[in-house]
Amino acid sequence: MSMFGSRHAPPPPPPPTRAAALVPPAPATGAKHTPFSLIGGDVVVTGNVSATVDIHIDGRIDGDLECAALVQGAESVIRGNIVAKAARIAGQVEGSINADNLVIERSARIFGDCRYGTLAVENGAQVEGRFSAQSTIVVPPELTAPAEEYAEEIEEEERYLD
Repeated sequence: MSMFGSRHAPPPPPPPTRAAALVPPAPATGAKHTPFSLIGGDVVVTGNVSATVDIHIDGRIDGDLECAALVQGAESVIRGNIVAKAARIAGQVEGSINADNLVIERSARIFGDCRYGTLAVENGAQVEGRFSAQSTIVVPPELTAPAEEYAEEIEEEERYLD
């Protein structure tokens, strides 16, 4: 016997259980079953962007943007026209905005016209352009993906993970 314990090596760790082996990897952002996409603060997109799901932008887009719902971060820049069912603008936009539901936050700087169904503007927002109320905004049908479509998928994934 040695001075610090037995000469025998410790037993190996037990093999993974079957439940651990069955847990599927989480889908990457932007995958087919993801209810939203994210463009990070360090990302610059040159060209038009079209998403059938909600999109959160913290980076920069140099091109037109079409999506179901848009959330723009305060430091982001969009240089192009926006068409969305709902848009929450907090950064800089250089182009027109067409949204059924438009929210302009106090940090927003918009250089272009805004067409909307409903509008909320926070005190301090800067807009250089015209506002035009519309009863409905024409949004391509593929951009108005119903939430129910994703609700079933999310519930199924949550049941599987529980």
